[in-house]
Amino acid sequence: MKLELRGITKRFGALVANDHIDLVVKSGEIHSLLGENGAGKSTLMNVLYGLYSADEGEILLDDVVQNFKGPGDAMAAGIGMVHQHFMLIPVFTVAENVVLGHEPTGALDTLDLEAARKLVREISDRFGFDIDPDALVEDLPVGAQQRVEIIKALARDAKVLVLDEPTAVLTPQETDELMAIMKGLAKAGTSIVFITHKLREVQEVADRITVIRLGAVVGDAKPTDSASTLATMMVGRAVDLDVKKHSPKKGDAGLTVTNLTVVGDRHNKVVDDVSFTVHAGEVLAIAGVQGNGQTELAEALVGLREVTGGQIILGKLDITDSTVREVIDAGVGYIPEDRSKDGLVGDFTIAENFMVNRSYGPPFAKGLSIDFANRARIAEDLITEYDVRTPSQTTLAKQLSGGNQQKVVVARELSRDLNLLIASQPTRGVDVGSIEFIHERIIATRDAGKPVVIISTELDEVSALADRIAVMYRGKIVGIVDATTSRETLGRMMAGATV
Repeated sequence: MKLELRGITKRFGALVANDHIDLVVKSGEIHSLLGENGAGKSTLMNVLYGLYSADEGEILLDDVVQNFKGPGDAMAAGIGMVHQHFMLIPVFTVAENVVLGHEPTGALDTLDLEAARKLVREISDRFGFDIDPDALVEDLPVGAQQRVEIIKALARDAKVLVLDEPTAVLTPQETDELMAIMKGLAKAGTSIVFITHKLREVQEVADRITVIRLGAVVGDAKPTDSASTLATMMVGRAVDLDVKKHSPKKGDAGLTVTNLTVVGDRHNKVVDDVSFTVHAGEVLAIAGVQGNGQTELAEALVGLREVTGGQIILGKLDITDSTVREVIDAGVGYIPEDRSKDGLVGDFTIAENFMVNRSYGPPFAKGLSIDFANRARIAEDLITEYDVRTPSQTTLAKQLSGGNQQKVVVARELSRDLNLLIASQPTRGVDVGSIEFIHERIIATRDAGKPVVIISTELDEVSALADRIAVMYRGKIVGIVDATTSRETLGRMMAGATV
C-alpha cells in the first residue's frame, strides 16, 4: 500500500509542530524518518494514526484521501503502529494479546481461542517469527514481545506499519533479527515507516530517508550517505560523532562494590552478588538489555533502594546504608534514567530545578532563606554553559524539549564538586547534537580525575565512553571486559554468555 502525506500541518497554540510536511512511502518500502528529539516525528505519526487531527493537509492511501476520526479508523484502513513501549498485557497469552479488542467468537459469543491461536501461527509461520501462541507474554524475552506487537498489527491486516524506536530494548542479535523481519515484511509488500535515532540502523535497513528538523522536512537522504552527513541534516550544523578521549589516567579506587545484593519489588534478587571497582579517572559502563538489574543497581548506589547484602565504599567512606541526602552530600552526582519521574520537577522552573538537591545550604541558601539573587546568577551561568535552549530561567521544566530537560539535569549534577558520577541512560531520548555535548561533559568529568559509572543499553554509547565494560544479565555481572570488545561478544554476554 502506498502512503502519502500532503502538506500536513499541526499546531499547538503558537507552536507549529508539523509545518506543511510532505512524505511518500511506496508499497513494500522501508522509509526511515529521522530528526532530533522534538522535531515533530511523533506528532506526524500521531496524525497518521488518528490520535491527532491535522490543521491542514491530507493523508492518502493508494491515492485515496482518508479522514481518520481516531486510531480505529486508521487501523481499519490498514495502518498499524508498534509503539516504543509495548502495549501488551503480561499475564495474557500471545494469542489473547493479539486478538484483544477484536476477539473471534464462537458459540454464545465466547472467545474462540483456537481461532486466535491459528491466526498467530499463520502470521508467525509466514514471516518466520517463531512465536508460541500459548506462551505467556511475561515469560517471553523482550525481542519476542516485540514480535508479538508486530503480529498484533498484522493480525488487523496492516498494510502500512509504523515502528517507533523499535530497537531501544533489544540486544544486537535481536536487533539483527528485527532487521531481517522488517526486510521480509517489506518484500511481502508491507510499507514500513521506521523511526529511530540510531544512524547505524537507518543505514543498514532503510530504502529511503526523510529528515525532519523543527517541524519541517529539510531533505531526503540515502542510506549510503555517511552518518555525519545524516547527523548534520538532523541538527543543522556539523556534528562530531566520535567521542574524543585519551587513555585514562587511573588513580585510586573511587568506588568499590562488594557482593552487592538488592531485592526487587517482587521480593526477588534483582542485583545478585555484584562486585566491581571503579578507579578515579575511569569510566566503567554497565551494559545489558533493560530489565536485568541495572536500574536497581543505580538506585542502590545512590541510596534510593535498600541494600540487602554487600557493601558500597566511596573512596574510604562506607555509604552502604546511607540516605539519599547523605549520598549527595558525600559528592555523588546522579543522572537518572527517567528524567521526568526522577530527575526533574516539571512544574518547577529551570532555576528551581537547578537547586532541588541543594536547597538547604550554599550556594542556594543562606540560613533558612533562599538566596534568590545567587540562584538567578547560577541559573543563567548554567543555561549558557550547558546550552539549554529556553526563553528564560523561569520557564517550567515540563515546557522544555526532552534534550533540554536532560541538559538541565546534567548541568545540575556536574556543576557540583563530585567524588563520583553515576549516569543512567544519560542520552535516552536526546537528539544527536545534545548527545555530543553530554558525552563531552562525561569525559571531561572522567578527565578531571573522577570515577564515572555509565549505565546504558546503547552499545555505541557504551563503547564510545567506557574504559571498561561490565555486562549484567539477570542481576549478575557475567563479565567485565575491555572497551574494545566486539559488539558480537557484548551481545552474547547481554544474552547471558560468560567470557
